[in-house]
Amino acid sequence: MLNFEQWKAAWLAEEQREFEGWDFSALEGRQTEEPLPWDYIAVVNHYRRPADQLLDMGTGGGELLLKLRHPYARTAVTEAYPPNLALCRHRLAPLGIEVRAVTSDYELPFADHSFDLIINRHESFATPEVHRLLKPNGLFITQQVGGLNNHRLSERLIPGFKGILPDRHDLKSNAGRLRESGFELLEQDEYFPYLRFHDIGALVYLAKIVSWEFPGFSVERCFDTLCQLQQIVERDGYLESTEHRFLIVARKTV
Repeated sequence: MLNFEQWKAAWLAEEQREFEGWDFSALEGRQTEEPLPWDYIAVVNHYRRPADQLLDMGTGGGELLLKLRHPYARTAVTEAYPPNLALCRHRLAPLGIEVRAVTSDYELPFADHSFDLIINRHESFATPEVHRLLKPNGLFITQQVGGLNNHRLSERLIPGFKGILPDRHDLKSNAGRLRESGFELLEQDEYFPYLRFHDIGALVYLAKIVSWEFPGFSVERCFDTLCQLQQIVERDGYLESTEHRFLIVARKTV
C-alpha cells in the first residue's frame, strides 16, 4: 500500500495528464457508472432521417457524432473550446462536415430554419436560438448534465462550494422553457445514477476536466480531503458520487 506522499505524486501526475476532444478513455476500468434508463444514440437514431439537415451542438471532437454515420454533407457542428475546435477542423471538416466556432449560445452562426434536427449532448443552449434554427416541425434532442451532478462530492472536496444554479438546471425548468418557446415535448426523463471511483487518481483527472463542478480544485489545495477519500476507497473499494442526467425530445410547433 502506498503512503500519502506516494499518492500525492501519483495524483499530481493525473492532474497534468493531457485531455483531448471529449474522450474519457483514460478512465476506463477506473470508475463505474450506473447505466441510464435510456440510450441517447438510440433515441437520436429513432428520430433521425438520412435526409435531415443535422446540427450537433458542442460536438467536442466529434466522437459521438461520427457514431451516427449521418451523411456528412448534411451535417454541421458547433464547438466553443479552442483545442476541440482545432480538432474538429482537422478531423471533421475534411469529411465535408461544416464546422463552426461559437462564442455565445444566443448567436449561433446559421440562418433561420436551417435544420431538421438539432442534437445536443451535455452542451449549454439558449432555447430561443434553437427555436430559430429549426425548420417547422423540426426536432431538438438533448441529454443534459443536471445542476446536482456530483454536488455532494463537490461540497466535500471544494471549500466553500456553492454550485452553479443547482435547482434551476433540471428537467422541470428546461421543459418549461421549451414549452414557453413554442415546443411540444415528445419524450422526457430524469435520473440520478451512481458514479463509483475505484481510485482517487480518477477523481483528480475528472475534477481537472470538469472544472465548473470542482472550481478551484488542485491536488495541493485539496490534498487533505483527497487523503480522506483515499481511505474510503481502501476501506470500501470505491468512492461513490451521484450524477444527474435528463433527456428531452422536443418538436418545434410554433
